Amino acid sequence: MPERPERPERPGRPERPERPGWYDGGGPVEVEGGLRARSRRGSIGSAWWSRRFVDILERVCDKGRLSRGRAYARKGQVLSIDLSAGLVRASVQGSRPKPYDVVVRIDAYGEDVWARLEEAVAAQAVHRARLLAGEMPVEIEELFAAHGVDLFPRDLDMECSCPDWGFPCKHLSAVLYLLAESFDDDPFLVLAWRGRTREQLLGSLADDPPAPDPLEVADVPFADRLADFYAPGATAHRPERRPAAAAPDLLPRVFPPPAGLADALAPAYRALGEG
Repeated sequence: MPERPERPERPGRPERPERPGWYDGGGPVEVEGGLRARSRRGSIGSAWWSRRFVDILERVCDKGRLSRGRAYARKGQVLSIDLSAGLVRASVQGSRPKPYDVVVRIDAYGEDVWARLEEAVAAQAVHRARLLAGEMPVEIEELFAAHGVDLFPRDLDMECSCPDWGFPCKHLSAVLYLLAESFDDDPFLVLAWRGRTREQLLGSLADDPPAPDPLEVADVPFADRLADFYAPGATAHRPERRPAAAAPDLLPRVFPPPAGLADALAPAYRALGEG
């Protein structure tokens, strides 16, 4: 019986090229003492300024990776966040023993821009008072826009040392969410990221005299007004009122005298009208 010819071997599937630093994945390394988001479910950020920042992120970033970033933030995988003018540096523990380095950059404004912004804020008594009280007025975003600059960043220059293919990765997303939550606690971090710390801004506003309030009335102690308190007031813009002269024959026409006495009382009526 003739031998069956050998079937040629099928070519094997080519091996998947490994990206440098590729790893199989798995859950992140457990962290003790990491930065943990207060929010346990739903959105992160409660104040209008932190929600504004989160809304920008969720509009421009991949929703799936942002969701995994929220999970990282709530799990406490972010080890540290350091914010300075125009720069955020963070360390995030992922699946590898060595934490990943995260960098987020925005434009920080120079002294000339901040001088104009501080002058504009100082001219608005309400904005100035709210900032001195530690609050962020909603209108401040429009004030920045009126001077040709943005309060919140439209573009973020972001980097992470992880080998994740997506962008932004879950490590970046976790840092951004925790950054938004930190804005809840201190709205001045938004301004510090743009180049003005709380101390610098409040010191400038405290040194500038407040704009005059058009509704403010000077408070004069009562003891200083005793001499003229009961004197009749004078209105500068009101002309002096003088009594109108009555017509000499007005009284006889209104109150006609008895018959035969009209001629006799005419001089008396005339004298009353002229008086």
